[in-house]
Amino acid sequence: MEKRLENEFKVFREKFSDQFMIYSSQQTADTMYGLGRNRLGFWLLKIEHDIPEAYFLGLSFSHYYINEVQENPIIKDGVLQLEGSLVKIIKVEGLPGYDDYSAMEDGKMFKINLKYLMKDSDHDGYNDIFEKSIGLNPQNKDTDGDGINDFEDMNPMFISEKNKFTQLYELLLPGYGTVEMKKLHYTFQVYETDCNYFQGINPGLRVLFIPENKNRQTYYTRMTDVTDQGISKIQRNNKNPDTFYIFISGSSFTNDYVAEYAKGKWVLKNIGGTVI
Repeated sequence: MEKRLENEFKVFREKFSDQFMIYSSQQTADTMYGLGRNRLGFWLLKIEHDIPEAYFLGLSFSHYYINEVQENPIIKDGVLQLEGSLVKIIKVEGLPGYDDYSAMEDGKMFKINLKYLMKDSDHDGYNDIFEKSIGLNPQNKDTDGDGINDFEDMNPMFISEKNKFTQLYELLLPGYGTVEMKKLHYTFQVYETDCNYFQGINPGLRVLFIPENKNRQTYYTRMTDVTDQGISKIQRNNKNPDTFYIFISGSSFTNDYVAEYAKGKWVLKNIGGTVI
């Protein structure tokens, strides 16, 4: 049993390029199903005819805990069924960025109809639940109108621009070495910002943006912490028009930079920061 699961998990990791932690799997006829989780939440993974697809569940890990070991089949009679608990997240004092769960109701079975779960109204490659949860348009496969299908767009929410300030933000994005991020359709870096320059970046990794105003956020992003770092708005140096200040922040750190624009390019210098 353990060997079979290990082999099935390996298949999911390979087909989805390690974009998910794999919890459970099930083989039905010529289709493999798996339960995955990434920074955004829980997904149903499917491999059919050797083609991998993922469907976002829309179950916030702020409220739902899904058991890593499922005692029953996860697919039954056209329904995804998952054993778990209703929970609330509690912050652990002295451990910034680390959350723990407090169970409200144990022994729950959460069910989602597969047809509803897999519905993709605009046929862009992302299911409707994902697009509604994160703020994309489930009725338009090109949310930002830039001519690129959302599934292929590295910045699907906003039209990318090219100016010196978008380039500054691009320099501060995380680096992933030689990993070909364009193939990782389910891996996103999420930021909370209303900065037009930041939103207009042409990134090397997929990005999503959440409005700063809670009233403009989707229910899912309002209830679920899907960001793991932020980049501030640019602050101008009043004495030098080519010098600016900007900082990166995470759950337990900040890095402060001075950015100088000279001869058509940015020079970044780390001038401090904090570690909590």
